[in-house]
Amino acid sequence: MQSHWKIFMVVPLFFLPLLQSSASPPYEDQSRLSHSNGHTCVGCVLVVSVIEQLAQVHNSTVQGAMERLCSYLPEKLFLKTTCYLIIDKFGSDIIKLLSADMNADVVCHTLEFCKQNIGQPLCHLYPLPKEAWEFTLGKARQIVKTSPILKYSRSGSDICSLPFLAKVCQKIKLAIEQSVPFKDVDSDKYSIFPTLRGYHWRGRDCNDSDESVYPGRRPDSWDVHQDSNCNGIWGVDPKDGVPYEKKFCEGSQPRGIILLGDSAGAHFHISPEWITASQMSLNSFISLPTALTDELDWPQLSGATGFLASTAGIKEKSIYLRLWKRNHCNHRDYQNISRNGASSRNLKTFIESLSRNKMLDHPAIVIYAMIGNDVCNGKRDTVPAMTTPEKFYSNVMQTLKYLNSHLPNGSHVIFYGLPDGTFLWDNLHDRYHPLGQLNKDVTYAQLYSFLNCLQVSPCHGWMSSNKTLRTLTSERAEQLSNTLKKIAAKEKFTNFNLFYMEFAFHEIIQEWQKRGGQPWQLIEPVDGFHPNEVALLMLADRLWEKVQLQWPQVLGKENPFNPQIKEVFGDQGGH
Repeated sequence: MQSHWKIFMVVPLFFLPLLQSSASPPYEDQSRLSHSNGHTCVGCVLVVSVIEQLAQVHNSTVQGAMERLCSYLPEKLFLKTTCYLIIDKFGSDIIKLLSADMNADVVCHTLEFCKQNIGQPLCHLYPLPKEAWEFTLGKARQIVKTSPILKYSRSGSDICSLPFLAKVCQKIKLAIEQSVPFKDVDSDKYSIFPTLRGYHWRGRDCNDSDESVYPGRRPDSWDVHQDSNCNGIWGVDPKDGVPYEKKFCEGSQPRGIILLGDSAGAHFHISPEWITASQMSLNSFISLPTALTDELDWPQLSGATGFLASTAGIKEKSIYLRLWKRNHCNHRDYQNISRNGASSRNLKTFIESLSRNKMLDHPAIVIYAMIGNDVCNGKRDTVPAMTTPEKFYSNVMQTLKYLNSHLPNGSHVIFYGLPDGTFLWDNLHDRYHPLGQLNKDVTYAQLYSFLNCLQVSPCHGWMSSNKTLRTLTSERAEQLSNTLKKIAAKEKFTNFNLFYMEFAFHEIIQEWQKRGGQPWQLIEPVDGFHPNEVALLMLADRLWEKVQLQWPQVLGKENPFNPQIKEVFGDQGGH
């Protein structure tokens, strides 16, 4: 979808109309104009709500609240500059409307960031005003009728056309469209730069001027002269003249981990601090520039390919870190080939970003985890837009044929089934959203309704008050999981073995409850949809334990030379 990457810049003041990127497919034609307008509306309501709450928390004027918000934002990516620009253009109108006790919905409809099209329902996050909507909106329009408001809000112009944002937009566009590192001198699909699809997503390159040097390849001449596979192990032992790579890694069955996933696999995350006025400070937005250039994903902390220490403080590790712990020769051999909005339907548009040479590289463990978007979409009539089992079978087989032509022999592919997402509504609908905690005025049920009305919900089927619809969505998810199960049981491929594993989220919930936690604590609090870092790491732990028990050959040997590798090479160059 051509407007997908622009969503990151729709409200550059706050960058939070991004709930769409969580799961609604961005690479297919979905009534683009209304879709884009929906995210503009969400962004406006969020920003105005935060401004109003900042004024309340600090007992300040609206003007003071807007300036406070801008002061919190970092200079990077022109965030602070853009914030002050927007205050200059819209601040006086926002002040007038909030001072007249208009809520965020009314403000954003008045400024035409939100629009009610003819014959369409009125979309609102907060309870409707006591007076009739048309009367309230008319009164608000009278307040700002003489305002020389920026034409952008009424014409729907592209904010990326603003000169100081053009370069930022272009970087984001390229990163999303190509799904390969933006900064990659030798074009080997690996980078020395972290974001924009760099080493947060796949192992860090150790020589960005040589395309034959990259993580995951078999060593060139046992890496006597250079580290050709970037695992930090190279050179010759002066004691006996044997190359270290040969001594420590030969016969250890090195392998990498590759995830083919969606926003859950990429670990989509919006920090609650970004929208919670009572928690905001100068430190709240430090990570925002990094998050934006990673598409609001955090693969470096994900369950499959995370390499950083967990911010949640739990003992579970990612699959990559457990593979590395098992065999230090696997260092840096990870690829997170995930996209926000990815599904079996659109995987073909970016699977070529996968880097594996069947002749030159080590085998890989590939996890196929398209766990939501084949049943999730934001359309009002959501069921017909779901992938049918027949089409799903065709899509998956196309992916498997591609993998068989690119993966080295001895690889493994693990299917992850789809979850039963009814736990979302069951555990969240009557809880207050972070935006509603201050005044007890926004529940997840209201958020879901608002997103569904605008047709920008990550998953209308599961994020709905309609129990029948939630059940239908789970039934289709089960049908697609059964399709994966049948493929794994019947189909054979020359270069990899095929396995199926249930997405047993109920097991994770039970384990979390044993630790004294509540199910809702496993869901991302801002979007109310994605599994959070704790859930992803617990799922990774459960997958590892099941594979180790049922298919231990998938994981390869434990390397007895790990202590020697650490002694000679330390952290192997880090990540």
